[in-house]
Amino acid sequence: MGRWCTARWRAGTGRARPAGPLLPKGPAPQTGPVPPTVFARTAAVTAVLAVVGATTAALPGATAFADGTAGPGAGYDFADDAVRIAGASATADAETLAAGSTYRSSLPRNGVLYYRLELDAVSDAYVSVTAVPGTEGVVTAVDGIRVFVRDADGGSCSVHSATFGASHSPRPVTAWGMREIERGAGRCQDPGTYYVGVERTRPQDSPPDDWDLELTAATEPRPERTGPTSAPEAWDSASPEPLAGEPERRPGGSGFAHATPVGQGVWSDDIRPGQTLYYKVPVDWGRQVHATAELAGSADASGYATGALHLALHNPVRGEVDDAAKGYTGRRATVGLAALPPVAYANRYATAGQVGALRFAGDYYVVVHLAAQVADDFGRGPFGLTLRLRLGGAAQSGPDYAGDSRPQGLFEVSAQDRITAPVGGSGGGAAGEDVAMKAVAVGGIGTGSLLLFGLAVWTAAARRRT
Repeated sequence: MGRWCTARWRAGTGRARPAGPLLPKGPAPQTGPVPPTVFARTAAVTAVLAVVGATTAALPGATAFADGTAGPGAGYDFADDAVRIAGASATADAETLAAGSTYRSSLPRNGVLYYRLELDAVSDAYVSVTAVPGTEGVVTAVDGIRVFVRDADGGSCSVHSATFGASHSPRPVTAWGMREIERGAGRCQDPGTYYVGVERTRPQDSPPDDWDLELTAATEPRPERTGPTSAPEAWDSASPEPLAGEPERRPGGSGFAHATPVGQGVWSDDIRPGQTLYYKVPVDWGRQVHATAELAGSADASGYATGALHLALHNPVRGEVDDAAKGYTGRRATVGLAALPPVAYANRYATAGQVGALRFAGDYYVVVHLAAQVADDFGRGPFGLTLRLRLGGAAQSGPDYAGDSRPQGLFEVSAQDRITAPVGGSGGGAAGEDVAMKAVAVGGIGTGSLLLFGLAVWTAAARRRT
């Protein structure tokens, strides 16, 4: 869930050399100071070019789709920097998961695998485990994975499960675990060694082959100042109308680490039975996520697939917030998430799991799966998919953390996030912003770059005077 180390894209900082002289050829220009408009226009052009380069690099699979080759497939695309690690059958042999890192492992049909965490006494810690079963296996509705965290004495810190659901369709499922620092809590508060356990929820009915795993670990520092210790009781729980408008094509990614960045808007892609698509949405403190997914009708509208269209929302540490599923009869089908509260630090004190998972800002993940059984009655497709995303509420300032998260910046929405998550369809808002101002928001255009730009313009002015 998100990396707990949510895998985050970072733009390069390469600079392009000018293709020609700074000033056009022609009659010798008059000497004198450079007009202010020269600085403004040149700065805007430079900023826009920087954004174009950064945004192009940020699009997952852009090269693959450009040349007509297949993009995301039915399989799961693991993080490029994932480190191979072996789970242990006993805690004494468990290898350490470092906060801020991503790992690959495998889970056998029977038994529990253990991994180690070394934690302090002031940070909350999160672990996510994504299990990827083989596409040929037969799974049951209650089959899946269970993730638990225990202290060195065997005391339970958390237990979460993720199952395949009514569709019986093999797909990547993600469960998360945590160690929280809570005032007055009697266990899991001390610094030292903790253990993460991973097992199948129904091994006797599970396919015999090993399942690939992707694991992430993250830590969240405590706020500098103590805030509310109870979850907000009142919030706008009305579900707004889904965004209207013509969808813009935005191919989904095939894993958390390769999720396609999107913002508020209407997006489309094609999806095949058995395929899972991932989208990444930056969500600020105080914002609400509303999402619906629509599956186009089939030419052969005869048959029924239970829970065929599955939609889920995961938080920045990849913890599942909410999910919903809808059957398919060959006619257009729509599934939507429940009305969710705004993102707030105090949500963690709620008893409801949906609210508690909306505990920090950052990159949230919208995950869409089409059950493999759809192919039995309606063919291999592809089927048209429309995703409608709306961000309600107003952005607010979050807590002032006493330190840095690991990975750094996990629980915030950066300027780069805002640029690489386009607004589409009837998204409004950022779609009408001035291009140059939006470009300046990109983290790649820092103070040093602006100083170099100013030096270049000053040099050009000096040459004119000479």
